[in-house]
Amino acid sequence: MPESNFVDYIRIMCHSGKGGPGSVHLHREKFVPKGGPDGGDGGRGGNIYLKGNRNLWTLLHLRYQKHVFAGNGGPGTSSNKTGAGGKDVTVEVPLGTIVRNEDTGIMIAEVTQHDEVKMLLKGGRGGLGNTHFKSSVNQTPRYAQPGEPGIEANTIFELKVLADVGLVGFPNAGKSTLLSTVSEAKPKIADYAFTTLEPSVGIVGYRDNLSFVMADIPGIIEGASEGKGLGLRFLRHIERNSTLLFLVPADSNDILQEYRILIGELEKYNKELLDKKRVLAISKSDLLDAELKKEISGTLPDVPYVFFSSVTMENIDKLKDLLWLQLNS
Repeated sequence: MPESNFVDYIRIMCHSGKGGPGSVHLHREKFVPKGGPDGGDGGRGGNIYLKGNRNLWTLLHLRYQKHVFAGNGGPGTSSNKTGAGGKDVTVEVPLGTIVRNEDTGIMIAEVTQHDEVKMLLKGGRGGLGNTHFKSSVNQTPRYAQPGEPGIEANTIFELKVLADVGLVGFPNAGKSTLLSTVSEAKPKIADYAFTTLEPSVGIVGYRDNLSFVMADIPGIIEGASEGKGLGLRFLRHIERNSTLLFLVPADSNDILQEYRILIGELEKYNKELLDKKRVLAISKSDLLDAELKKEISGTLPDVPYVFFSSVTMENIDKLKDLLWLQLNS
């Protein structure tokens, strides 16, 4: 299998710059033999920033960047001149990126807006020059502060796709077909399990030039929360969706049971996912007649539902209406 271009999880060792040392210097010039201390402060160490870029889709550009180093601050000099500040480093990432400290698990920064900038690691402060230490009893101090060290952290960059609606379903439920029908997204579609190996995002056009964003993730199977199939790796991408669209095909042996399995896997992964709004969509409904639809309707859970077909376009507009209502209620 060829290596995917979709990268949503990487590790990088980051190190902010250390502060420059303060200067130990005594002012000397013609006719001023004892001018006193005039050592300048050291420059600050460089910071590391995180910046959101809506033109990036994955963390692929950072895959082989194992280290990020900011510049060190320069030393202070005579005449109370502060040393040069260390060079800052800005790491651009797709919207929805979270950075955590790998050792503590604590989130350091998160960006969700274009051009949003967050501090990742702060550089060390520059040391004070000897001019700060003069006093009535020590008029010529011959010492200064060293600069503060930078901060080193093993970090995890994790991307969680930003979308309004997240598609949830077993492999071959028709998620990719639906996304390609209602948007310009072109996910891979084929008649076998796990056709979708990476998330796909599409903008769904609605009435009056309105729109919302829909994301398709690889199909979930029973046991996905325990690492089976591909679901566990990509379940993080639906954590940001405000509405979850559960897709169950009309030719399923038990639509209600399939829905319950999907709910169970989400609950095992993250119970907070159950607080999101839900819509149940029965795909491939062109296989059903009116009598069967009525019979199935009596067995469905107490959530908004719709029968639809991506092939015949049956109830596609009704599905959009239902999703829009959920997103704006």
